[in-house]
Amino acid sequence: MSGDPIRVLVVEDDPVAADAHALYVGRVAGFSVSGVAHSRSEAVRALERTEVDLLLLDLYLPDGHGLQLVRSLRAAGHSADVIAVTSARDLAMVREGVSLGVVQYVLKPFTFATLRDRLGRYAEFRAAAGEASGQDEVDRALGALRAPQGGGLPKGLSGPTLEAVTRSLRDAPEGLTAAEAGTAVGISRITARRYLEHLVTAGRAARSPQYGQIGRPELQYRWIPAAH
Repeated sequence: MSGDPIRVLVVEDDPVAADAHALYVGRVAGFSVSGVAHSRSEAVRALERTEVDLLLLDLYLPDGHGLQLVRSLRAAGHSADVIAVTSARDLAMVREGVSLGVVQYVLKPFTFATLRDRLGRYAEFRAAAGEASGQDEVDRALGALRAPQGGGLPKGLSGPTLEAVTRSLRDAPEGLTAAEAGTAVGISRITARRYLEHLVTAGRAARSPQYGQIGRPELQYRWIPAAH
């Protein structure tokens, strides 16, 4: 990526998570961390001192909601884009964020690969310039912000089923076998194993043999929580 790096302010109240997010951003080519703020007031002060292009913004801050911060920034004339980082899955909040200029949401917990993908798409969107030749070019520019259909899953895997398998695994602290995951979701053991292996490849699950039963030991899958 050429040109000046995209300057990012990380706003996150948890110091450990804030450091992790800043580390993630710093590992993506074309991006630089302009600062880290642990509250809404710290973010406002940082923006008064430093120009930034993008806020990586946690929505739950100790001194106010992240969208309140965005609203006040817009009223003050700040035009920095926002990628919201949140555990909230309230779609009404998502719609409100879009109306305030939140270009993407990253749901916690997430991996470095997920954030790298979102930042890469944002950079592609930001790089689009000039006059569009037609509807297709406008659609391509906007489409850069969106994850590919199915989240770029391997052929034969679907997003909704992956979400269901992920949820069942996260809800099972002791882990699940493929057969147990299949029963929980309503799919075959073989199909469940494909989804579980995808989560292992993505670094979101770990597998280990489960002994103590007659015959071949079964593989037990466990969810790997993210740092935040």
